[in-house]
Amino acid sequence: MNLTKNSVEQLLHQLNGLNISSFIQLLTKQYPDQVTFSTSFSFEDQAITHEILSNQLPVKIFTLDTGRMFAETYSVWNSTNEAYKTHIKAYYPNQDGLQKFVAENGPNSFYESVDHRKACCFIRKVEPLKRALAGNAIWITGLRSEHSPDRQNLPMLEWDEANQLIKYHPILHWSTEEVKNHIQKHHIPYNSLHDKGFVSIGCAPCTRAIQPGEDFRAGRWWWEDADKKECGLHVHEPNQNETQKH
Repeated sequence: MNLTKNSVEQLLHQLNGLNISSFIQLLTKQYPDQVTFSTSFSFEDQAITHEILSNQLPVKIFTLDTGRMFAETYSVWNSTNEAYKTHIKAYYPNQDGLQKFVAENGPNSFYESVDHRKACCFIRKVEPLKRALAGNAIWITGLRSEHSPDRQNLPMLEWDEANQLIKYHPILHWSTEEVKNHIQKHHIPYNSLHDKGFVSIGCAPCTRAIQPGEDFRAGRWWWEDADKKECGLHVHEPNQNETQKH
């Protein structure tokens, strides 16, 4: 099927009244072998992974292995593979680009300037994401409106101009408590860092635990101004602000 911005409106109409599994099933029938889900093994992503794999939905699941992830993230990745008898595919940074960047700027240059940090994010995350999404029509994400004020007005389905596909945010309006309850109810493997104050978990050098009452994004790139905290994974339509993956 040809994919256009008008496809979003058509799918939004079909979304009414359907639960997550039923709608994903509909998407896979309309766009066979063109529905993919990106996981960072967060609470949110684990909940969606469970919906996909426990219902045997034909969705391709991938992760971006930046090479700087926490040991706990690799652990939950392995536990997820074992629990669901699956093999989540990994996409890695381009070797030549990464080697050149580190040789010229050092392994921790992202602390030195926003430009260096964004360049690191591009090499380790944005470029591999482009490869992962190529040829797909639907990108399922774990974005939630509670993650930041910029996401309060996001629709559950949106057109991604940069990647020329439709993004579906199935748990956009779930509360943090609802996500945690879902994880516990279904005994879903999760990242143990969540029990230690880590909310948004990314690369180890760029992620820390937050204190009670701190903003959701306070644990990411904490040395930068709040308005610079984006990595380029999620770019929305011009009438919406840019946001970043949890």
